[in-house]
Amino acid sequence: MALADFAVRKARPKVKAYKLGDPLGLFLLVQPSGGRLWRMKYRVDGREKKLGFGTYPEIGLAEARRRRDAARETLAQGKDPSREKQREKVRKKLGAENTFASIAAEFC
Repeated sequence: MALADFAVRKARPKVKAYKLGDPLGLFLLVQPSGGRLWRMKYRVDGREKKLGFGTYPEIGLAEARRRRDAARETLAQGKDPSREKQREKVRKKLGAENTFASIAAEFC
């Protein structure tokens, strides 16, 4: 059954962490500390994996579903979304280091 925005807003912490599920592997993990995390469960090469999308107030239900759909497209191409996310992070870091100031400092 699909999650409603109302249910996500009203999710309160309990003694143990619990999940509120949405179709196609997306779920909201409600922590005992009060944190609400968007996660997606999927399988690659027969192994179960989880991919995090962020916390609830910053990432809404619609955005979490868009990110889930993008991750499922990556899976359909035969790639691991978690590994692709890590590679993108490294690419951004390398791109940020190629500024004039960093190259000049390296040269001198």
